Parts: sequence; structure tokens; C-alpha cells
Amino acid sequence: MPVAGVVEERVKVPDGVHVTVKDAVVQVRGAKATLERRMWHPRVRVAVEGDEVRLRCELPKRQEKAIVGTWASHLRNMVAGVTKGWRYRMKIVYSHFPMKASVKGKDFVIENFLGERHPRTAPILGDTKVTVEGDQVVLEGPDLEAVSQTAANIERATKIKGFDPRVFQDGIYIVAKAEVAG
Repeated sequence: MPVAGVVEERVKVPDGVHVTVKDAVVQVRGAKATLERRMWHPRVRVAVEGDEVRLRCELPKRQEKAIVGTWASHLRNMVAGVTKGWRYRMKIVYSHFPMKASVKGKDFVIENFLGERHPRTAPILGDTKVTVEGDQVVLEGPDLEAVSQTAANIERATKIKGFDPRVFQDGIYIVAKAEVAG
């Protein structure tokens, strides 16, 4: 039964996932990976109770209510990431010059974009695995934020300047976001 003046969220932890909280750092360990995130606020408490994580704030202001909800969402994403993982799909589109995309170390390299001589690069963050299959680029990893930021970096690397975007629609675009992999 909810108590007046208290906001509380509970996040279920499935079997095979272990959550620990130490010095405001929440660690989520699962079959696929281990993720850590610092969750510190002077009035918001994070505690592991049995098979769930409880986020609680007494007499919250609007910002503190938002923090509790946001942290609960982050925890759910971390649990999904360490159990199944996250997947983004992107499409390589070109009509003028054939573009070549590849992965070199921790960089995604785009060559011959609009006939340019110098390759464009985008950093690959965290444990994100990027594969190029024809005109499809698939990004997978346990950390939703790293996977989504890597996809944004790749999309931004092919941003065109000085051309009419209605005519030059070349680029690499996100076609499916935040799918739970596996």
C-alpha cells in the first residue's frame, strides 16, 4: 500500500542476474556481461531486497520523483542487457557513389562517401559489436547507452553539408532501435 509522501519503484531481478549496490555504484551481473552505473543522490535510496531492487525517496520534489523513475528504467535496461543484449539495425543508402563501410579496431570507417578521398570515422563505444552485412549494419551489445550512442555516431558521420538533402540522400540511417537481442 503506497504511503503518502513516498515515491517508490521496484525492479524485478530475474534468475541468473545478480545486483549489488556498494558506495552508490550499482553492479548488474548476468550471463552475457557485467554492467556498472553510479546512482547517487542525497535523498534517493537504492537497496537490493531479495529478488528485486527498491528505489525510494521520502517527501520527494518533482526532480526526485523523476530521478527515481529514470533510475528504475536504467536498471530495467541493464537487466535486459546482461540477460539478452540490445540490437540496433542501420541501412547503408547511396545513389551517387558506392560507399564502403568496415570496422577497424574501435572505429567504424566509411570510405568513398559522396566520392570523398578521405574516409570518415565514427567511434565504437563500450562492448558494442558492429557487423556489416551488405547494405545492413547491425550493432549489438549489453549496454543500451553504448549501442545507441555508437549508432548515433555512425549516423552523424554521414551527415552532409553543402548539398541539397532532398537530392543527396546518401548516408547510413537507423532503421530499428533498441531491439532486445537473442
